[in-house]
Amino acid sequence: METLNTGANVLFILIGAVMVLAMHSGFAFLELGTVRSKNQVNALVKILTDFSISTIAYFFIGYGLAYGVSFLTGAETLVAKSGFELVRFFFLLTFAAAVPAIVSGGIAERAKFYSQFVASFLIVAFLYPFFEGIAWNQHYGVQAWIKASFGEEFHDFAGSVVVHAVGGWIALVAVLLLGARSGRYGKDGRVMSSHPPSSIPFLALGAWVLAVGWFGFNVMSAQTLDKVSGLVAINSLMAMAGGTLAALFAGRNDPGFVHNGPLAGLVAVCAGSDVMHPVGALVVGGVAGVIFVHLFTLTQNRWRIDDVLGVWPLHGLCGAWGGIAAGIFGSKALGGLGGVAFGAQLAGTALGIAVALAGGAIIYGGLKVVMGLRLDQEDEYNGADIAIHKISATPEKQPVL
Repeated sequence: METLNTGANVLFILIGAVMVLAMHSGFAFLELGTVRSKNQVNALVKILTDFSISTIAYFFIGYGLAYGVSFLTGAETLVAKSGFELVRFFFLLTFAAAVPAIVSGGIAERAKFYSQFVASFLIVAFLYPFFEGIAWNQHYGVQAWIKASFGEEFHDFAGSVVVHAVGGWIALVAVLLLGARSGRYGKDGRVMSSHPPSSIPFLALGAWVLAVGWFGFNVMSAQTLDKVSGLVAINSLMAMAGGTLAALFAGRNDPGFVHNGPLAGLVAVCAGSDVMHPVGALVVGGVAGVIFVHLFTLTQNRWRIDDVLGVWPLHGLCGAWGGIAAGIFGSKALGGLGGVAFGAQLAGTALGIAVALAGGAIIYGGLKVVMGLRLDQEDEYNGADIAIHKISATPEKQPVL
């Protein structure tokens, strides 16, 4: 029976890893559909190569920093418990690699390819595991301090803060250091060019792939079969529906908002999906949908922050909302299971944001000095597809250089 249980746990978490791996194709198509057609190839190549370099970074450095596990031992050691630690690494890698994928959408259309490649390695090898170890593996006594101060530890079941808020706030730093796309704003600050999505069908495909894979992201965060909960699945579903409908009405039927709405809801529900009542999850998702629509509009039109996919509102702000919301809607007073505290959620969320801002400034600030972050003006005008990859998404329309 023990062997059977171990094998079942390996299969369970492996299925989750594959589902979240599939989400990375969702990141690719969401970015492809949002950027202009001259940057579509670059979007596809970035997501795949960033995932690959993230795998190397997490296998050799990041996973060990977060969990104290090294795979540089004999294979006879690695196959213990049917290789459970290996597939656990695979599952958590897909989370870690989501952080560069998040950043990619914010800096699209004007970032240097290899600067982002190096940034992805540094984020997954060092920055992300630092906070991951604090939140999920009791590093540095931070969780003990939070529990002593607020009565409960910081609770983030599936990564509203650990993955999404951290990724979104790193992206904000990168976007600010890069500056807006050429021609996006005039000298007086007015929007000069709207740069609408190049393909609503591809954008929608990316959103659907992400939404479906998210049920592996959230449900399989239990990591073993004995801890799985149908509550997580239904809370994810309710948050997805709430985010979609809120974005539909707040965004006045705009298809870009409608397809990012479910993602906003799912980002927000990750942290408390195991402790909230489904009605609470619906509210959390609905609030997240409104946050995304209004903050995307403010950042683009009033604050002149050229975050192409709106990853700071979507992941950074909705992720922070989800971390805090777990302390509200996870309480027994609002129908939740309890075991959470508002103060603890606020403290853990604030710490995640601080780590992301500081780490993002160090990584992207350093790369700006050493390698530069931005394509030159001519390459940006021609598009990253031709400038970097020497081919367009539609070769029959490829210009002669």
